[in-house]
Amino acid sequence: MNLETKYASEIIRMLEIERDNGSEYAVVEMHPMDMALQPHQISFYATLNEALDAKTDYSYLPGIDESTVYYRPVEKMLGELKQANSISDLTPLIRTEVASDNYLNSKKMNLNNLQDLKKEVNELGFSAKVADELEKNMKPLPQHFVIKDQLPGDRGQVDLTLHFHKSGVSDTFSFGKYEATAGKVPPSPENQSYMVLTENKDNKEKPLVKTFESPNEAIDFFKKQKGTSELALGESPESKQLLASKVNSNVNYVNDNFRGAYFSPAIKQTFYVKDGAGFTASQAANMVQGRTVHRENLINPNKGEAYNAWVKLDFEQKKDDYGNFKLKQMNDPNFGFDLEKALNGFKIKELADPAQKAAILTSMKNGDRVELTTTNRENKEVKIKAEAVPQYKTLDFYTEKGTREKREQYRKPDVTEQSQGKGQGKTKEKDLEETKSIGIR
Repeated sequence: MNLETKYASEIIRMLEIERDNGSEYAVVEMHPMDMALQPHQISFYATLNEALDAKTDYSYLPGIDESTVYYRPVEKMLGELKQANSISDLTPLIRTEVASDNYLNSKKMNLNNLQDLKKEVNELGFSAKVADELEKNMKPLPQHFVIKDQLPGDRGQVDLTLHFHKSGVSDTFSFGKYEATAGKVPPSPENQSYMVLTENKDNKEKPLVKTFESPNEAIDFFKKQKGTSELALGESPESKQLLASKVNSNVNYVNDNFRGAYFSPAIKQTFYVKDGAGFTASQAANMVQGRTVHRENLINPNKGEAYNAWVKLDFEQKKDDYGNFKLKQMNDPNFGFDLEKALNGFKIKELADPAQKAAILTSMKNGDRVELTTTNRENKEVKIKAEAVPQYKTLDFYTEKGTREKREQYRKPDVTEQSQGKGQGKTKEKDLEETKSIGIR
């Protein structure tokens, strides 16, 4: 990287402003690598983790070696710039005030846009943390940024990654999509983190350490690494439990108790948002765990008409051209699944209370696995979890540990499954449709 540049005084002032505002790392993208450094090529981050997160698709960060991207501590880069451009601490900086004014004036976000985005993420059910982080991420006016969120899942947490893009013609951002990822790895124990340790080219004795809130992201990041690296869990690198390791880019060890999680691919799906409308965070989390949700006011892209449907991911079909599972839709009411009728076919104590019954219907339409009180064949009252299975017009039951139970033992006497009628086959084909994920919102 060529640090001798005519923009030295302006960049130094930028670095000083960002340092005073709490940024510790600068990330520099260079194309080509020997060109003179310019102000627009630098992004700033509060921690090394954030710097690594921002540029994991580039080289000079662990894992990939094609593009030229550098990361530097802000304080170190200040010294390097001054040395390369023969500027001492006593040398007056040319155009310092102009550079400062231009830099600060360029970093004014649209407050109405911020307010609108906060409303969108709140209405879609993301945590308050997402809304809180919007301002911090929008303030530097980057072209793109992501915010991470999590929801609890059946076998491990569900990760949510929200994408925000800046308009090419204004200072406004839009929220157009997010990914939901469900794996089989439990969250890290209290005071411990999943971490990836990679070879440090500048100091062979001290590896680079990147920690993760998400075990799914830790596994994915480790799998992309080249060279020597380790995947571990612990309070610190010194007290880590080794989960997997690589030598010369090849995996040479996976902990026996971790193999199921490591070799079972996480389920990932992109959900699209348009004008603040789309699947909610909890609906997406339920869908990547294999459950079905009820959506109202879906829009037919061909006719522009609104309709209601039960929707699930179709894991049996080939993914679409965008790497997403296709969506299986069961139009409501034409498909013929009546959730209330299905519930009434089982011995469920809470249905006697209208308020509890309404809450159960709402939760199941959201795709939730709901805790219920029922009686088994021995007429013993038990706690059980149940979810709607519209495709087969019934409910599925599970123990607290997630073990599937036979639904027959909870059924009321002389009640059978909802019938589809003679001559209808397995499904009503016109009401059970497959749709690409981008065609529904």
